[in-house]
Amino acid sequence: MRVIARMNVGGPALQVSTLMRGLDTASFDHRLYAGFVGPDEADYVDQRAPDVRICRVPTLGRAVRPTDDLRALAELAAAMRRFRPHIVHTHTAKAGALGRAAAVLARVPARVHTFHGHLLHGYFTPAKTRLVVQAERGMATVTDRLVAVGQSVRDDLLDAGIGRIRQYAVVPPGTSLAASPPRSEARERLGLPADCPVVAFVGRVTRIKRPDRFLSVAREVRRAVPDARFVVCGDGDLLGDLRAATDLSESLHLLGWRPDVETVYAAADLVLLTSDNEGTPVSLIEAALAGVPTVATNVGSVAEVVQDGHTGLLAPPDTPELVRQVVRLLRDDRLRHRMGQQARVRAAQRFGAERLVQDTHDLYASIARARGWWPTSLPKGANR
Repeated sequence: MRVIARMNVGGPALQVSTLMRGLDTASFDHRLYAGFVGPDEADYVDQRAPDVRICRVPTLGRAVRPTDDLRALAELAAAMRRFRPHIVHTHTAKAGALGRAAAVLARVPARVHTFHGHLLHGYFTPAKTRLVVQAERGMATVTDRLVAVGQSVRDDLLDAGIGRIRQYAVVPPGTSLAASPPRSEARERLGLPADCPVVAFVGRVTRIKRPDRFLSVAREVRRAVPDARFVVCGDGDLLGDLRAATDLSESLHLLGWRPDVETVYAAADLVLLTSDNEGTPVSLIEAALAGVPTVATNVGSVAEVVQDGHTGLLAPPDTPELVRQVVRLLRDDRLRHRMGQQARVRAAQRFGAERLVQDTHDLYASIARARGWWPTSLPKGANR
């Protein structure tokens, strides 16, 4: 039984959808439980995964409301008693707390939680962060396996005293990308000039992503590369800040969420990420699969996706340094194309959907064998 707070467009929803589609149904009878997306969010299932079936828990949303949270806890525990899963696997912080608590109440034998990032930096005040850490430490004591999407994410959690190293498995994201249209066609679809430099951002427009820094970088890049255009594919509570940047009105294109994200990458010369904190960003994996290099802040597990100087350029969370790296790539066609090709090859090898499914299969199988649910030795190629 898989539990996630909501299936909004983003890395966690993409990973969950990949697993729901890819895990072998001969070995796993699995169900997905989730709440609804917020009013300022796009629904990943509606846009990109209409085939993924969800058991809805209406009170399991993003907002923290004690009464609703208690109802969600009770509903999840009741669903677990009916379904009787061997494993409950939770994703994201709120679902991780409620889902694992419900699994304890329902006496589910094994509990797994995935950290798609963490809330240790850039989200809360120091006092609230300490409460988050204390809660995660407590939940780790009732969790069999903790999954981190990157080594840096795991190490940060361990440094905070959350779980023990033997509990952790590092399972990077895995995804695929639809075939990209030709560059000229992509730009025509998006209303972009055919011959100008294009910098793209794909993701939620929220505080942790630092849209203010994105705007500052855009303004400075325009001074050095006057014909540069900036494309934002996404939405969020700070989208209004981008709309308010009237000085960039002719060069800033706000697309909202698009199901054909491959069109955005096909139109771009590079992808820019200005976040203060990240897990392992799926948008950068998608960009790499499309053969587009990245300029990004070196935070979280970004460096596990972007090899600095090889598949893109990394910088501290500092506007002048990000500007320098963006301008460098925009002015050097050969370097940009070489990095894009190297990014494509590396992403295909390390971040494919089949690898994510296999890693997760192996994690569940290790629990099943340790608990005696599956035989300890299997013929080659057998699933159970």
